[in-house]
Amino acid sequence: MYLISAYFDDETTFKIQQYINQIAQKTGNTFMLDGCVPPHITLSSFETRQEEQIISLLKQNVKDIRQGKVQWTSVSAFLPYVIFLSPVLNQYLHNLSEHIYSCIRQAEDIRIRPCYQPFSWMPHTTVGKKLSKAEMQAAFQVLQHQFGPFSGYVTKIGLAKTNPYTNLAVFELKEGESQ
Repeated sequence: MYLISAYFDDETTFKIQQYINQIAQKTGNTFMLDGCVPPHITLSSFETRQEEQIISLLKQNVKDIRQGKVQWTSVSAFLPYVIFLSPVLNQYLHNLSEHIYSCIRQAEDIRIRPCYQPFSWMPHTTVGKKLSKAEMQAAFQVLQHQFGPFSGYVTKIGLAKTNPYTNLAVFELKEGESQ
């Protein structure tokens, strides 16, 4: 499986990584750390045999995308195993998601997961995954004491392969916030 993800400025990445580390320490579940999964928002998840074509399409289509602001305002879960920070679906994230979808659907032999298609996508930043019921409760306790709304910037778009998480291409976005 492949992912196209939004990556953040250094300060935001550090802040989210601290949440991941604290959850791993409290729960003993080190899935996110063991997999070296960086803080991100997945914009698309798909299967393809056309890796080089996807890289080429991204290279052509992300060069004019500007950095944009994201605000995380709450904590949520995909029950029963995933806890995440929930960003506000603002115009920037909506446009970014649609742009990436339009870009990669041009590829031959691609199967985009339904929950990453327009008006089906729910942006999220996973901070704990493959958690047991007890680990989920402990993770919520960590965030109940540590989390507060914050904002940061999307500064890069990357293509990665999963299991193990491996970056295949990362594209820097233009400086200057998108409107």
